Amino acid sequence: MATPPILLLGASGQVAFELQRTLSPLGPLHVAGRAAGSVRADLADPGSLRDAVRAVRPGWIVNAAAYTAVDDAEDDPATAHAVNATAPGVLAEEAAASGALLVHYSTDYVFDGTAERPYTEADPPSPLGVYGESKLAGERAIQQAGAAHLILRTAWVYGNRGRNFLNTIQRLARERSALQIVDDQHGAPTWSRHIAEATAQLLAQGRGDPEALHARSGVYHLTSAGQGTWYDFARAVVAAMPPADVSAQAIHPIGSEQFPTRARRPGYSVLANDRLQEAFGLQLPHWEAALAQCLAERCPAGAAPAPHPEAGGPSA
Repeated sequence: MATPPILLLGASGQVAFELQRTLSPLGPLHVAGRAAGSVRADLADPGSLRDAVRAVRPGWIVNAAAYTAVDDAEDDPATAHAVNATAPGVLAEEAAASGALLVHYSTDYVFDGTAERPYTEADPPSPLGVYGESKLAGERAIQQAGAAHLILRTAWVYGNRGRNFLNTIQRLARERSALQIVDDQHGAPTWSRHIAEATAQLLAQGRGDPEALHARSGVYHLTSAGQGTWYDFARAVVAAMPPADVSAQAIHPIGSEQFPTRARRPGYSVLANDRLQEAFGLQLPHWEAALAQCLAERCPAGAAPAPHPEAGGPSA
């Protein structure tokens, strides 16, 4: 029997870039976007999403596209909800009609950050701003559509391409004599490569028995193990840079009140990953191990940081 096609949305994002590599071995991959030459799909245009799904007729739909400008969402809630809430609902409706499985990525921002231990999937969401509200609305739209689905909540995503904290800190460390980094927000930095690899491993479990995968529909947390603050993350990034590249002589911890933003951030958004391990046997490495592995890819020969003892990909 022929392997059903895979439809991937979000071609330009850092997770979607990695997914193109990890999903390709699993079946015919169709990357949807607004660029010429691809399957046309615009998350702000529900009709184009329906047309894309019906043209490809995928067995799996992987939605790695989102409106992720957290502060801008406060000023443009209509666009945030169109992309993060309405579009996933449309994809779920099409998945339900065709029998496809929808994989969708959500966020730690669905929580308000007042917990004192890692959030589980059973904890009630309470987003602080428009971005979190729109992502939560997308989760609920998927669930209400009745499609088989895997909603994967992740957090603090970074990688070797695109706009993210890792690349910003490396740039600032080269340009400035000192850095001030927030030290009262806690989370788990998560490498986009590991998100993509874990997604492929989840889907691979359903190649021979799609119904078994459909039966495990639900929300799962997918982040690196361990936790730290943005200050911890920044220090680890700068420590791994070649000394000749670093202008910053000091990194100072500051409180969130010293770095005001239009959207409030959760103070504690560590996610518990036990359900993912119990259902699929998957666990991501510690965030420090993942960061060392990620940074080793961009360092010249002989300058790579020493590997963390827990380095490796998602383990089964």
